[in-house]
Amino acid sequence: MHLMVHPQLVVSRLGKRPSICCNPFVGFSTFLTLPRTYRSLAIRSIVYRLLRGAQGERLRAIATLGDQSHRTAKAIAWLRANYTKPLRVEKLAEIARMGMSTLHHHFRSLTAMSPLQYQKQLRLVAARERMLVEGIDAASAAFEVGYESASQFNREYKRFFGQPPMRDIKARRLAGSAMVSD
Repeated sequence: MHLMVHPQLVVSRLGKRPSICCNPFVGFSTFLTLPRTYRSLAIRSIVYRLLRGAQGERLRAIATLGDQSHRTAKAIAWLRANYTKPLRVEKLAEIARMGMSTLHHHFRSLTAMSPLQYQKQLRLVAARERMLVEGIDAASAAFEVGYESASQFNREYKRFFGQPPMRDIKARRLAGSAMVSD
């Protein structure tokens, strides 16, 4: 076993794979000051450990260009950027370069929900944030995030957050002001 020592880094060679142990108190800026050799070994070790970890299979799938998960990630990114627009799953499948049923399957495996449910969640969270930050009413928030019906928005909001929009916003503001005064 060959051992190289750097003040913030210990690198040992076990077989063919380098094993790196970083001091947890070393900041990122210190890491950047390390010699290039040590940095590249540390990065390789971190990536290796991530890929071998519990979520390694999912990370490998997402990182593989052209893979179904990568294509699904494109659809997710499009939805995040365009959640206020009407959703046509055919268009989303076209963006992901997948069939509709394949997109649904992979979308659900990555997000645990359908594209429509994901869009609904994005809209509801954005509307809640607008009501809290900008102080707008529920109907205005609903229309701003893409709902065509305020009553539909109110039903879905209550189902998702547990209470109607204005009651939820009032409770969150009261809870926020109580935390500030403590």
